[in-house]
Amino acid sequence: RFQTFRRTITETDIVNFISVTGMLEAIFIDTTFEQGAIKGRPAPGALTYGIIEGFVMQSMVQGTGLAMLEVHKKALAPVVAGDTIWAEIEVTGIRPTSTGNRAIVTSQIDVKNQHGKDVMTYTAVRMLAGKPEA
Repeated sequence: RFQTFRRTITETDIVNFISVTGMLEAIFIDTTFEQGAIKGRPAPGALTYGIIEGFVMQSMVQGTGLAMLEVHKKALAPVVAGDTIWAEIEVTGIRPTSTGNRAIVTSQIDVKNQHGKDVMTYTAVRMLAGKPEA
């Protein structure tokens, strides 16, 4: 079990993300949109997920990642510009494969904001490489 870095979501993050992905929904591009249920400048859930996965890549997966096999994700609360997000990660399973020095690794990722409130949770199943055989 470990914690990731923390990162504050900025207006620039949101604008760049929706521009590159084409998520041109009114809730993300129109600051006068009043029909939404979220106060503030909401970030797409995919942006929250992507930033946390970047943290995962920089830590537990760096140099060992072979494939993302499965993800089960649930958004629990909105993330808006100015929120700081981070995650607690727990490796919940390691199953060696029959080929090479690899394993199927399952982890539980709980994403939190600056108040420690859960904003997203997901389970990821990845194929990771182990230490090279001597």
